[in-house]
Amino acid sequence: MTRLLAVTSSPAGDQSKSSALVKKITNDWKDHLPTTEITTRDLGATPPPHIDGMMIGSYFTPEEDRSDVQQAAISYSDELLDELMTADVIVIGAPMYNFNISSLLKTWIDHVARAGRAFRYTETGPEGLIKGKKVYVITASGGNYSEGHPAHAMDHQTPYLKTMLGFMGMDDVTFIHAFGVAGGEDGIRAAEEQIDNVIQAELVGHAA
Repeated sequence: MTRLLAVTSSPAGDQSKSSALVKKITNDWKDHLPTTEITTRDLGATPPPHIDGMMIGSYFTPEEDRSDVQQAAISYSDELLDELMTADVIVIGAPMYNFNISSLLKTWIDHVARAGRAFRYTETGPEGLIKGKKVYVITASGGNYSEGHPAHAMDHQTPYLKTMLGFMGMDDVTFIHAFGVAGGEDGIRAAEEQIDNVIQAELVGHAA
């Protein structure tokens, strides 16, 4: 059985283009592979709390030494990490805000990118611990930031997400971009076509 974690990070609710595309890929995946177990995490509907001093202190306190208050402070982060660790496939919806990811997604990353669980320090440098995952990142942006376009250098979310996911061990990442959604539906249709290709490729892979 495949476990799929879908994370959306738009505050726009039903109007969100990235969330609609995440819904498409998860629904299509389930249609083709009915045994898939899907967990959804809608950060827009239930915003994650920002990291505070209590949480940071709890992160760096050994589990056996944490107080009840510290354990409560870290429980949300543990829940997010458990979802991430148990998933085989991860789909992340990432709308672009001011050339980068939303604050909702950044806060989710702050909760899961924890030393000792998501990565560890070794003599040769940091090592990601969340390995063996297939990740799909679905972005949506009002403008066109595609490679070769004059605005491409302003896309800071793609390199940031690639860096952070790889830092945690998730280096098998496919980006599906819906560019230029403020100017029409062409970007959405292009992203939907990419999703159809992904589903076909995964279905063939599983069938083999």
